[in-house]
Amino acid sequence: MEEQLVKIREQQKASWNKFSGGWKKWDTLVMDFLRPVGNEIIQMLGLKNNDMVLDIAAGTGEPGLTIATMLKDGKVVITDLAENMLEIVRENAATKGISNIETVACDVCELPFADNTFDAISCRFGFMFFPDMLLAAKEMVRVLKPGGKIATSVWDVPEKNFWVTAIMGTINKNMDLSAPPPEAPGMFRCAKDGFISDLFMQAGLKNITQKEVTGKLNCKTTDAYWSMQTEVGAPIVAALGKADDATKEKIKTEVYQLLNEKYPDGNVCIDSCALVIYGEK
Repeated sequence: MEEQLVKIREQQKASWNKFSGGWKKWDTLVMDFLRPVGNEIIQMLGLKNNDMVLDIAAGTGEPGLTIATMLKDGKVVITDLAENMLEIVRENAATKGISNIETVACDVCELPFADNTFDAISCRFGFMFFPDMLLAAKEMVRVLKPGGKIATSVWDVPEKNFWVTAIMGTINKNMDLSAPPPEAPGMFRCAKDGFISDLFMQAGLKNITQKEVTGKLNCKTTDAYWSMQTEVGAPIVAALGKADDATKEKIKTEVYQLLNEKYPDGNVCIDSCALVIYGEK
């Protein structure tokens, strides 16, 4: 991998390790929010009892842990770049009494598995963070058995994801942030219709399908929304870290106004939209 891409990977690793505490704190809310997408991934994979499944960029463990509960004689290998996130996976597995999992800290672009190892691969909101997305897709295909299935998800366009644009849009409006390079990780990097499908095709997959899945971030209060976003959102924290106190306070006030206008009853439950993409080897 090119030096620049390696640098991006190391930045990602450091960031996810750093923010693991926030993800642990907000795990219940975030996992409820992302569950519809995980359920769609699972449904598309059509798993069998004895399948060997790889869950990539799993964060705190989903959908890998849910998949593990469905495999009577199978196993899930759960991977992430950040070891601190995998610690949370192991804690969650222990709490739920799930034993048919293994955690492996690794880079998706250099998977430490033999060719043709897995029956299915899940990857919920991982691609947008991968420095080299085509290489990542090719690695997934390499470790997948012939006839094996892959399902992944990415965020749809910003207009359909107010749950993140409410705060990021306000930050961008108030701060002169330089645009990241095209190859840099980002929320909507894969949002273009057919983007991942094309990637899957280039990687050698077939029978590719794409489905839109909606969800709701049920924060309940504006306070909870602000706290969650500023404790788990690395780009948000990084941007606010460059702002002086007055600008930070202005951004916070404007985000609160935006949400209070949209949810006058005080129940902050925000729409989201993702794309789930499926392919076969």
